[in-house]
Amino acid sequence: MNRTRTSLALAGLLALVTAAAASAPAQQPDTTLWAHLRFRFVGPEGNRASAITGEPGNSMVVYVGAASGGIWKTEDGGMQWRPVFDSEPAQAIGALAVAPSAHNVVWAGTGETFIIRSLTAIGNGVYKSTDAGRTWNHMGLDSTGRVGRIVIHPTNPDVVYACALGRAFGPAPDRGVYRTTDGGKTWSRVLFVDANTGCADLAMDPGDPNVLFAGMWQLEIKTWNLKSGGPGSGLWVTRDGGATWKRLTGHGLPAANHPVGKIARCGRHLGDADASAGVDQRHVGERPADIDPDPPRHAAPPLRSGHCRRGVRGGSALCSLPPLAGRGSG
Repeated sequence: MNRTRTSLALAGLLALVTAAAASAPAQQPDTTLWAHLRFRFVGPEGNRASAITGEPGNSMVVYVGAASGGIWKTEDGGMQWRPVFDSEPAQAIGALAVAPSAHNVVWAGTGETFIIRSLTAIGNGVYKSTDAGRTWNHMGLDSTGRVGRIVIHPTNPDVVYACALGRAFGPAPDRGVYRTTDGGKTWSRVLFVDANTGCADLAMDPGDPNVLFAGMWQLEIKTWNLKSGGPGSGLWVTRDGGATWKRLTGHGLPAANHPVGKIARCGRHLGDADASAGVDQRHVGERPADIDPDPPRHAAPPLRSGHCRRGVRGGSALCSLPPLAGRGSG
């Protein structure tokens, strides 16, 4: 009898503590502590960093892709770096991604996509590692020239999307968005605008992997000139995993026949809505914004130039967000 009473008393006390904890307001962090944080250089030295990704759940493991210096990996938060891609023929890295459900699976897209001059390095497709970067296998898309983004399905590492900007020195039939459902053994091009337009960036809805947004960029590079933008540039969406795509126009976005520049991420920000895309009217673009699964409704992400469109209801409506005051167009 005493043991039963003791058990009932403990159960009641536990219920009271649980209820009190549930009703207590969440503790707010002291944001003044952030003022003491400073960025510091951690490496690797010697090249422009053109791609970066980390291992989900492990902040010590980071991969960095260089514009013409291969892939570097740290397992101690940047204290030490080692090259993991030196034996491969392509050393220009445009994209890196770690599979959310299989952290040993790492993908690399080759070819520099930050077009700062006509002599940017060309790649030879995509590579895959199944042992966290120790060894790599070439998985095709040889003629895509520049792969600027790789997106992996959150629960199925065999489903991968590659965003191909193309060689861009002239019309090229290999531009667009590619998808594999068998881990890279075979690829199908699921979005193609035209030979003058490639994929500048790609984002997947974290709440629904069948929903993806693709920023397409009409681009031609000459040694004497850079032709950026045109009617081929635009924002596209799929809601069935890439089987069908729709170009988004109106509701805050330019019309289909209105020439724009690079469509890409504005950058993830606490103030972003469901999806944000940099729409560069002056043919000088920024990188695109991730899709926020539970977005706040106010505040604009920073931009150096162009315009940012904030999407709501999965991109069905967009409104223009002004550039951050005080920023130049550099």
